[in-house]
Amino acid sequence: MEKSIHNILLVEDDLRVATLIQRGLEEQNYLVTMAYDGLSAKKLVYSNSFDLMITDIILPKMDGLELCKEIRQERPDLPIIMLTALGNTNDKVEGFDAGADDYLVKPFEMRELIARIGALLKRARHSTGNPIKILKLADLEMDLNTKIVRRQGVSIHLTPKEFNLLLFLLQNTGRVISRSEIAKNVWDTHFDTGTNYIDVYINYLRKKIDRDFDKKLLHTKSGMGFILMEEE
Repeated sequence: MEKSIHNILLVEDDLRVATLIQRGLEEQNYLVTMAYDGLSAKKLVYSNSFDLMITDIILPKMDGLELCKEIRQERPDLPIIMLTALGNTNDKVEGFDAGADDYLVKPFEMRELIARIGALLKRARHSTGNPIKILKLADLEMDLNTKIVRRQGVSIHLTPKEFNLLLFLLQNTGRVISRSEIAKNVWDTHFDTGTNYIDVYINYLRKKIDRDFDKKLLHTKSGMGFILMEEE
């Protein structure tokens, strides 16, 4: 079977870096469209059908965070990878909150970027055409079609990354999930022991789905990970 060609939008204002990435992607048979500022990238997304976007954060006219937030309104399912020199926990959380699916810190190896792209494209293929489905635990429910989460009938607003984290936990209800499993399945990467972004997101999620309710569902197992389950 002939491999399908994926169209990638690369948003990078450093011409040298952009050229190197473009060359590396084209060697892997990806079709690459270039944009050198956030506003141009936004217009391209609205007028073209891209399979994935790679963007720097610090960009002219519109930064990558704002670009990501706006694109999420128009193309909520477009896989987005952020490339940036900003690599601490707060920077990563800000990127994920803006709607990024993955986050790669400069400098990086081209083969790692290729692997991240492949993982996101594979996940996007598997998520298309799914039938209407609702996941439930106690009085918590997630509608996979409308992307709405409710508890006791009350809608709970989640960021895209919080939604994906809760989805993975709901798919593994009653089982202790390690940080490395979460990193691999929710962030498509290996767990970075130098940052605590997973714990940060667990805390975000716990506040939203548990804080205002008597029955707690998200539990921490010291030294092992996290588990979503009803208390006995």
